Amino acid sequence: MTLVITGSGLTIENVVEVARNGKKVALHPDALIRIKKCRAMLERKIDAHEIMYGVNTGIGEFSEVVLNDDQVKDFQKYLIYNHAAGIGDAMPLDYVRGAMLGRINVHAHGNSGIRPEITLTLIEMLNKGVTPFVCQKGSVGASGDLAPMSQIALLLMGEGKAYFEGELLEGKAAMDKAGIPIPGLHARDGLGTINGSNVLTAMSALFLVDANNWLKQAEIGAAMSLEALKANMGPYNSKLHEVRGFKGAVRSARAIAKLVEGGDLKTGKVAHKVQDAYSMRSTPQVIGTAHDALAYARSQVEIELNGVGDNPIFFPDENMQLSGANFQGTPVSLPMDMAGIAITMVSVMSERRMNRLNNPALSCGLPPFLTKGAGMFSGLMLSQYTADMQIVEQRILSAPACIQSIPAAADQEDFVSMGMNTAIKNFQILDNAYGILGIEIMAAAQALDFREYQFGKGVTKAHEVVRRHVDFLEIDRPLYNDHNKMKELIKSCEVLSEVESAIGSLEA
Repeated sequence: MTLVITGSGLTIENVVEVARNGKKVALHPDALIRIKKCRAMLERKIDAHEIMYGVNTGIGEFSEVVLNDDQVKDFQKYLIYNHAAGIGDAMPLDYVRGAMLGRINVHAHGNSGIRPEITLTLIEMLNKGVTPFVCQKGSVGASGDLAPMSQIALLLMGEGKAYFEGELLEGKAAMDKAGIPIPGLHARDGLGTINGSNVLTAMSALFLVDANNWLKQAEIGAAMSLEALKANMGPYNSKLHEVRGFKGAVRSARAIAKLVEGGDLKTGKVAHKVQDAYSMRSTPQVIGTAHDALAYARSQVEIELNGVGDNPIFFPDENMQLSGANFQGTPVSLPMDMAGIAITMVSVMSERRMNRLNNPALSCGLPPFLTKGAGMFSGLMLSQYTADMQIVEQRILSAPACIQSIPAAADQEDFVSMGMNTAIKNFQILDNAYGILGIEIMAAAQALDFREYQFGKGVTKAHEVVRRHVDFLEIDRPLYNDHNKMKELIKSCEVLSEVESAIGSLEA
């Protein structure tokens, strides 16, 4: 089915469907009416020579410079040229497609003043698979993601570059091959295409979906380690968490309890301590906090996805335009900094459980470093080193970007969100998290092979999936292949998919 764009109701899952899975989009007829109505009002104001920021004035420090009629015609072109000032490698295509979707949804409100041809061309580009080449770095996340959005806008003039059918082509060639007419940029069209935090918001939407899947797999890894370490499962009774009241902790406790359901540990057939260490006992509180952080971040990202992030903003019913700062990325960058920190926090706890599996003083009878030939063999000793290195990198990346503002544009833009830094580093944090969790799950599978009692149905299925990709470590071998296989396994969500097929959703 086609996703109908109305200006409201867009979810982070919708962004994934369009950005990654190629779902088609269409503009609701009412949205098209709103866009045309706003454009008509703007053109009346232009004809009346009313001064409007970014329409017949310069921008930034040049906002007090009024343009004459001839300059107005060319200003949008030079605006895009000047702002297409990114640097570095190509942004992944799903980031760009997500940003285009977000911008279309902004336009659908009918407050941006652009011509309808601009919005409809962006829709055609999405539907026909023309994706602009965009440099990953250059946005400071205020006045919108100007640099990356300008590389998208170049295509509207038949310039820039774009990917089409697996090739990187000159912009006009890509548009011609796809059969998309070049709309050109008239008054307001350029700024109305670029002046919002659409790239960092799209990236954040994609991250939140991936991070939620990672957290569910962190619960799978925790359950596997808990079974191997003969944990006391009392702390996973949801009643304990319900009386405190944090929704994330309740969810996490239920998920982990569900994973060990049907095993000897859950039924009390395996002896355990009265009280375990924090990395075993407080997992629901820690992963639950991450769930709550992601839920808050999601709420903010979806507000931004469905709001009017632009400047100036036009109100045709009141015949009014207001200039402000609805392009400011801080409402997204602050909660997303927290979301990245949450993934690092859970990764730290994952490594602590892996340490307990390795350490014979803490592992409830497991062999040292999970090897039968300790001394001759080192088992998974070095796997912990690899996890630790990645955690240190995560900690460095977890410094918040939203407090790192550097003034620009002759101090006209003297506070910016740096939200693009947040979005970029969050994916780097998550990339490390796949590796760290993969190592815990590999160690847990190794440990479970030393145990001789029945495991929960979910844990059993997870162990089975791991063994399809990584063999039991009978004698030492180079482990980098195993680490990389486990990282890709977690990233693919194969473990999650098979476990949820076996026992039901971990969110239920």
